[in-house]
Amino acid sequence: MPKTLWAPWRLDYVQHADELDRCIFCEPEEELLVATGEHALAVLNKYPYASGHLLVAPKRHVGEFAALTSEEVVEVHRLAAAGLAALTEVYRPHGFNLGWNIGRVAGAGIEDHLHQHVVPRWNGDTNFMAVLGDVKVLPEALLETGRRLREAWPTA
Repeated sequence: MPKTLWAPWRLDYVQHADELDRCIFCEPEEELLVATGEHALAVLNKYPYASGHLLVAPKRHVGEFAALTSEEVVEVHRLAAAGLAALTEVYRPHGFNLGWNIGRVAGAGIEDHLHQHVVPRWNGDTNFMAVLGDVKVLPEALLETGRRLREAWPTA
């Protein structure tokens, strides 16, 4: 018998995923924006793999990795490192996944604006819910995650 998991925040995404008329990096939602620099920014993933899942992207709308400027590369790297520090302070993860999904076949949900994923991981975070139920449990509301990370974000 199928089990029901109540996730009302996903309804908007399911109903409008193909209708997005703006780039989430060029026009980020204020409550998801965690940090910004001159050339790059860090936002919370609205549909995270784990609590604290960040997306770090150049501010410039660019889809080709080789087209990044040196300044963009450095700032994306700097913001990812600051994200690791903030996530470590707030959540004490046991490790991290950092990566780029370039192209739809590689898993890029947004192909035309490059972004790096910063995902905190914990021993045992692949538990019975994910293995048996194909369900992911996020223990904290997204807006609370954003508030906590903004407070812990290192300043330059």
